[in-house]
Amino acid sequence: MPAYDQLLGYPEFELDPHQTFASNPVYLIARDAKDSLTPNETQRNTLIAAGVYIVVIAILWHVPYISFIIYPFKLLTVGFHEMSHALVGVLTCAKIHSIELDPDEGGATRMSGGIPWLTLPAGYLGSSLIGAALITCGFNTNASKVATIALAAFFLVTLWWARRNWITWVLILGMSGLIILFWFVAQSVALRYLVLFIGVMSCLYVLWDIVDDTISRKVNGSDASSFAKICGCCPSQVWGVLWLLEAFAFFAGGILVGLVAFKQSAAQQKEDTSHFLPVPGTNHNA
Repeated sequence: MPAYDQLLGYPEFELDPHQTFASNPVYLIARDAKDSLTPNETQRNTLIAAGVYIVVIAILWHVPYISFIIYPFKLLTVGFHEMSHALVGVLTCAKIHSIELDPDEGGATRMSGGIPWLTLPAGYLGSSLIGAALITCGFNTNASKVATIALAAFFLVTLWWARRNWITWVLILGMSGLIILFWFVAQSVALRYLVLFIGVMSCLYVLWDIVDDTISRKVNGSDASSFAKICGCCPSQVWGVLWLLEAFAFFAGGILVGLVAFKQSAAQQKEDTSHFLPVPGTNHNA
């Protein structure tokens, strides 16, 4: 048989008698991946909280009179959307004139210059990426603290471009107060769940927005419609489906990265957070 294999040009394989299945590299990689993605108790609680958030958001979204509870978080996601346009515009040498939010959950980023085929999809994908990053940080208390510091910088830049828009001021000041309040609750454990909620809300809003603007109905003024006019090769629905798949990938990626990166138990997180930007008055020795 070896001579026949050589005749046909196939390489000759020999099994290593000392190699067992448990030492096979493919098995080791699969085992490590399984261990990394298997949630511990703290991570399971985080996943349960995220699932509850999805259900609650879906209910509040369609129930009159109580939907106002998530209204500020919707506006915050719109802010993520517009800020993503602006940031990519800056990176492509555009001049940002203003960012505006309106009470009807709409927004606009006025800029000149830049590269439209990068700035247009940046709204949906950027806000989805921000949401995924917040979901990842929602698995760890210290990471959530870092996330809120990044949000503070994000808020300051947004206020500079939206300084004449009173809705943006009210939204950012309200969110800043909420973040500070949750920072002081249960040694910032409440902050972790707030960051997780904002991340889930952002990702869900992006998914709904893409479907509503580009797939279920065609909005002529949407980012996808403008992008389709520039490219000229595909209708806006096609770009909407592609962006929807990317947004789903970001959502799932945020959860997977959180499972792999933050394996600390609740007790370990409590100990770590007492040494990193602790709540004033916390007893470190305890």
